Amino acid sequence: MPNTLVIQSHRSPLPYSWIEHCLESVRDWCVMNQYEYCFMGNELFDIVPARLLQKIRHQSVIATDLARLFILQDVLSRDYQTVIWLDADFLIFNAAEFVIPELPYAVGREIWVQHDRLGKLKVYKKVHNAFLMFRKANRFLDFYAETAERLLLLNHGTMPPQFIGPKLLTALHNVAQLPVLETAGVLSPLVIKDVIRGEGPALCLFMDNSLQVITAANLCASSCERDDVSDKEMEQLIVMLLDQKQDFHVNHDMNMSLY
Repeated sequence: MPNTLVIQSHRSPLPYSWIEHCLESVRDWCVMNQYEYCFMGNELFDIVPARLLQKIRHQSVIATDLARLFILQDVLSRDYQTVIWLDADFLIFNAAEFVIPELPYAVGREIWVQHDRLGKLKVYKKVHNAFLMFRKANRFLDFYAETAERLLLLNHGTMPPQFIGPKLLTALHNVAQLPVLETAGVLSPLVIKDVIRGEGPALCLFMDNSLQVITAANLCASSCERDDVSDKEMEQLIVMLLDQKQDFHVNHDMNMSLY
């Protein structure tokens, strides 16, 4: 796909060595598809207006979620026809099957499995911004960026880290049914541990609630920060995924991958 730029960003040095495997998987995927690749450090935030940056300077996740939208807008204002954002902890483990849809834009799919207050497994079906794809003709990016900026300026209280990321995207999706790339998933700590074991109830719930086999996933470095998953477990997971020892087969027959 000509005139396509893929962007990733993270502070240096990387907090976990396994993130480099994720970055490498994306760079290899770009080479395979002849996409241009760009990695950004703290210069990502140069594009955020000072008044906004001052307000969210202590909330790095929110600042990054906003900055990526401005960067994506800037790229599409130039000669690029398509721009893709992938979080630094996003692993592409089946590159041949991770295909960008022929749509004006798309977001990622989140099937999050965790225990509820009673200790029972519960599935939360959302969308996420660890994968974002926009083409020059899309009408959604400007609306999303303007809405995120306006909400931040209007807010005078505490904000959850996912305020303008998955929370806002999922709210918009629930109303407008955004195009979703089902193969761009997210793995919760319980699913990660079941993948490593080769089976388990969380993994079964994940597959039962997936519309399509995932071929790439956000591994959520925050899971390591919370000690929900160890650094060693992440390394083991990545080896298994890259070796295709877990195919995330779907336990039902559904052909619709985007809606």
